[in-house]
Amino acid sequence: MSLRFHALNNLLNSSPIAPGYTSKITAIFAENVFSHQTARQFLSDEAFKSLMGSIKSHQKIDRSMANQIANGIRAWAESKGVSHFTHWFQPLTGATAEKHDSFFTIKSDGTPIEQFEGDALIQQEPDASSFPSGGLRATFEARGYTAWDPSSPAFIMDIGYGKTLCIPTIFVSYTGESLDYKAPLLKALEALNHAAVDVCNYFDRNVSKVTATLGWEQEYFVVDEGLFNARPDLVMCGRTVFGHGSAKGQQLEDHYFGSIPERLYAFMRDYEKEAYKLGIPLRTRHNEVAPAQFECAPIFEEVNIAVDHNTLLMDVMTRVAQRHKLRVILHEKPFAGINGSGKHNNWSLATDTGVNLLAPGKTPKTNLMFLTFFVNAIKAVHDYADILRASIASAQNDFRLGANEAPPAIISVFIGQYLTKVLNDVKERVGDDFDEQDESLLKIDIHRSIPELLMDNTDRNRTSPFAFTGNKFEFRAVGSSANCANPMTVLNTIMAQTLKEFKKDVDALIEKGEKKEIAIIHTIREYIVASERILFEGDGYSSEWEKEAGKRGLENIKTTPLALDAMVTEKAKSLFENNKIYSESELEARHEIELEKYIKKVQIEGRVMVELASSHILPSAVRYQNVLLENVQRLKEAGLAEGACTERTKTLNKISEHINKVSTLTEEMIEARKKCNKIEDSREKAIAYCEEVKEKYFDAIRYHADKLEQMVEDKEWSLPKYREILFLR
Repeated sequence: MSLRFHALNNLLNSSPIAPGYTSKITAIFAENVFSHQTARQFLSDEAFKSLMGSIKSHQKIDRSMANQIANGIRAWAESKGVSHFTHWFQPLTGATAEKHDSFFTIKSDGTPIEQFEGDALIQQEPDASSFPSGGLRATFEARGYTAWDPSSPAFIMDIGYGKTLCIPTIFVSYTGESLDYKAPLLKALEALNHAAVDVCNYFDRNVSKVTATLGWEQEYFVVDEGLFNARPDLVMCGRTVFGHGSAKGQQLEDHYFGSIPERLYAFMRDYEKEAYKLGIPLRTRHNEVAPAQFECAPIFEEVNIAVDHNTLLMDVMTRVAQRHKLRVILHEKPFAGINGSGKHNNWSLATDTGVNLLAPGKTPKTNLMFLTFFVNAIKAVHDYADILRASIASAQNDFRLGANEAPPAIISVFIGQYLTKVLNDVKERVGDDFDEQDESLLKIDIHRSIPELLMDNTDRNRTSPFAFTGNKFEFRAVGSSANCANPMTVLNTIMAQTLKEFKKDVDALIEKGEKKEIAIIHTIREYIVASERILFEGDGYSSEWEKEAGKRGLENIKTTPLALDAMVTEKAKSLFENNKIYSESELEARHEIELEKYIKKVQIEGRVMVELASSHILPSAVRYQNVLLENVQRLKEAGLAEGACTERTKTLNKISEHINKVSTLTEEMIEARKKCNKIEDSREKAIAYCEEVKEKYFDAIRYHADKLEQMVEDKEWSLPKYREILFLR
């Protein structure tokens, strides 16, 4: 019996596992987190003040105080049954990393003790040469450091019968270069804070801190574990490289927001329980558009915490699913013909005075502040669209972007009809000669153009990669498996740079004698005019938009190897160096790492296609071909109607044609891969793999393999079919 039919038999006898939490969420929320409240209980006043000062004001914690904090964290962890700790970090592999050490040690006199000192809390030394470094670290240059990030609270990971204390950290090389996603993100957030505070002080001198916030929406597929394991492509690639669409897909639109199947409901409650214990504030769960696709979303948090929580949740979901004999699929496009998965990044800015800078206000002054940050965000996306596009580029996301269920690779901004009128009003009604009546015009234009705007003054446009949705921008083009840190680093950096330029432009006008408010209006007007070509209110999926975008001069870079070029332009180097996010060598290294990732993923998929073709698809097709041959032979021997033989022969010829095509094309693809492997330059190699392997052969081989699936007798087909994977639970 093949794995497919074994899995189907097991599925018939499966039953839901009892759901997770039964009490109120508030009773378990953050119970495994060293929160501020927990720190207050386990730390001295002095240690607590030091920790809070580090979190809120970025004050350095000295080593003696670190010892006190470490002892308090250990006391709390041991009260929870923890015996080991790890520095938890996010290397450029795309996964998280951890090396566990015990609290146990032995004193010089041989006495065993439990100990966790400040040095162990603050710094550890994983092997930097074993993680992607893009040439920053050679194999023999192994030293690297993880360093504690106090702004992200320590937590306890509860896995099976073991518990581990996890300390969120950054990861840098021996020579100080960033080797992870968190370190650049923290730098970008700090750059944004300084730039945004400077601009906020035009309106409110009490603002001393601006925090970027993030609310992600995580889409994912869930399938039966047995069926998953019977598909080598899902196991190795995270997506199906072959598979004929089932008769029913998502065309009836009956899965979206439908009732959640019982087995999936039990799984969701179970992973939600684990998430709540870790302080992840999940709020929403629902069925997504495609069959077997779902979504969850939390309450907004500060970007750094939100990124950590999303990364942590993906691990929790994957692990908990296996308890339920299920598998979570985070790939952006695991199944052809139905929607893929994204991770919408809802981004906004908040002041320490309690103001959302992207929420319209009720007075001319607050609306002018809103308009300032709103227009600066549009200008930032316009000026750095290529770098923003590079931040979401991956082999997986290439399958999704522009595939009639996700935003296109063209970066554009949707703001809605009402705010479009507002910007047009500001652009057209404020002229160069308005200085004489400045204050009266200010009241008219700002108060009249932007009255008390409602939260939902825009419609939602799911075809836009960057859409304003009332009090935030939704970056919809981020892929479901991505680490949010990468696009968030870019978005916050380009916003910081644009705000710095805005302040410089406004100050220049003030120095010439303009009143502050008038100088701000003038600069906003210039920014609107300079960036209006990126505004688009229509259907981003349409071919008409692709043509229109071309006329506007907007780029449509559909493949990762070319999109990544934007990372290493002089513009990008200047942007990131000026804001102290990346050095030139760090940018070059990350470009190299992303190219290598792309090459390796396409290599793996090509190899899996060959394996499936040679060991599953062709043997199944040949066996059925032999059955038909035998049938035709017997019909002829029996002297039955010639017509019956003719129809069987036609089927045989079609099957033979598809068999030959699969066989020939896979051999050609192997040769194409060999040629690509001889290319030394990473960029050229990635482009070759994209154009000469992926684009030339993947769909071509799949077409014939999927035709064979449709024609071969079901019992001969060893791979689980879409109708089984997507609809059987």
